Amino acid sequence: MNHRFAKAFHLITVLAFIVIFMYIYSGLPAMVGFELNEDGFAHGVMDKNIFFYIVIGIFLVLNILLVTPAKLIESGASPNIKRLFAKGDPFRDQMLTWIYSFVGVINVSIIVVVMYLFQLNGVMEETGRPSGVGLYILPVLFVVWTVILFILLTRKMKSVQSTK
Repeated sequence: MNHRFAKAFHLITVLAFIVIFMYIYSGLPAMVGFELNEDGFAHGVMDKNIFFYIVIGIFLVLNILLVTPAKLIESGASPNIKRLFAKGDPFRDQMLTWIYSFVGVINVSIIVVVMYLFQLNGVMEETGRPSGVGLYILPVLFVVWTVILFILLTRKMKSVQSTK
């Protein structure tokens, strides 16, 4: 049942990405800077449209690749998957929860990076100095989610060994 909350979180992050990215895209200059030189001016730049397609492409590829295993588990695509992730097994629900919440965290990280780039390209009076606080939180989230994955897998391995 928890995986339904994780699915909702994933959906909310997808919708948030769409809304926030459209807002940010409309406010970006024609040439988007993504790197600063020593003086604080944009050094590396790319066209706004190329930036748009790159970010959308990254978002779509990551979401499709990372949600596919969850869809395979939910549908029971093969006999091995059905056996490993049996319906009613708590591990199945925990794994689905982890996958969907991890994809949600990935989406949040894309949003944070795009917002940082928006601040980087905005007029200082409008957006303020770019703050990288969100960029420091992202690695912590990834470490926490990776540790949770290893805990889930360790529990499953112990339960499989104890049934033999």
